[in-house]
Amino acid sequence: MNENRRVVVTGLGAVTPLGNSAAETWEAMKNGRNGIAPITLFDTENFKAKLAGEVKGFDPKDYLEVNEILRTDRYEQLAVAAAAQAVAESGVKGTVEPERFSVIFGTGIGGISTFETEHRKLIEKGPRRVSPLFIPMMIGNMASGMIAIRHDCRGTVMPAVTACASGSDAIGEAMRLIRHGYADAVITGGAEAAVTASAVAGFVNMKALSTAEDPDRASLPFNKNRGGFVIGEGAVALILEEYEHAAARGAKIYGEVCGYGSTCDAYHITAPHPEARGGAKAMSDAMSEAGYTPDDVVYVNAHGTGTPMNDVLETMAIKKALGEEAAYRAYVSSTKSMTGHMLGAAGAVEALASLLALDEGVIPPTINLDEQDEKCDLNCVPNTAVRADITLALSNSLGFGGHNACLAFRKV
Repeated sequence: MNENRRVVVTGLGAVTPLGNSAAETWEAMKNGRNGIAPITLFDTENFKAKLAGEVKGFDPKDYLEVNEILRTDRYEQLAVAAAAQAVAESGVKGTVEPERFSVIFGTGIGGISTFETEHRKLIEKGPRRVSPLFIPMMIGNMASGMIAIRHDCRGTVMPAVTACASGSDAIGEAMRLIRHGYADAVITGGAEAAVTASAVAGFVNMKALSTAEDPDRASLPFNKNRGGFVIGEGAVALILEEYEHAAARGAKIYGEVCGYGSTCDAYHITAPHPEARGGAKAMSDAMSEAGYTPDDVVYVNAHGTGTPMNDVLETMAIKKALGEEAAYRAYVSSTKSMTGHMLGAAGAVEALASLLALDEGVIPPTINLDEQDEKCDLNCVPNTAVRADITLALSNSLGFGGHNACLAFRKV
């Protein structure tokens, strides 16, 4: 197999707390709009955490037949919608042999809403009332499977399930499929729909979620007053394509996926390593593959969850990977300040932000950053977008289980 094929992005699709397309999502990010609001998907009366980054105004009927909607979990509906947008924009369908067309789509949890609904039926009404579609609606590979069926992708089709690193790992592994000659195009990204009672209860009881009730004081990456992340939902899809193939058909190219680092802390099920060794190594690996030099103008879309531990240790990881001097020169921001933490879709929406920041020369801000923690002392682009002619964009994702992923993007 040819091991040096270039990989580019030729289509984007998005259904996020900031908008129901890639363009809407990016416009909101540039303008520092907050997508966090009170939870509407379930009654939060007895819950400490009452806010989320919910998708707003999404109608699955725009993408699925009524009978399909009844047979799918919300995370699958969001994934199918984002993928449909990306495929349509790219124009790739029909230009690639089905056996060379693949799907790798991330999710952290899969169909947890379906699990809740069917478990309630089991307890209240007995086993005969559990839906025969319970398993296919719930399992974490079904979004990738449904996307493949819809777009006739007969190559490698699988999920990436690495908690909050799932979206980034999906994109990185998709890049490797094309780079090493196993596919010519891949539909990739991530989807999550875990704004549910059981998920919020679990996260809040492990003290991971912000319990603030003011949307502008809740998701506070790098802020001295941060107190946990705000759960989000949505899906983002990217079309990755072999460069020569994309160029030959005159496709719009957003940028090149030119580096990927994937590591594990091998330390703790939820806490990052206290020396940030895995995160720093993932960044170093991505930078090395991308041909980083000290002359690069770097933007880091940080994992930036707003938990006390993550933000300090990610700052440490960035300094270790770039070196202190270059780290202080780099632009760093957390778009989770606007979207909340979209879990298995986070890496995908942040890849979108990184690509468009590179393409347009605009760094999306970290909003509501009014009192930056002195332990998080990098240029975190507070409150307002800035213009910068960046040459290398890095996107970090760090997940429970010690999973670390970093994607690197350049202009073509």
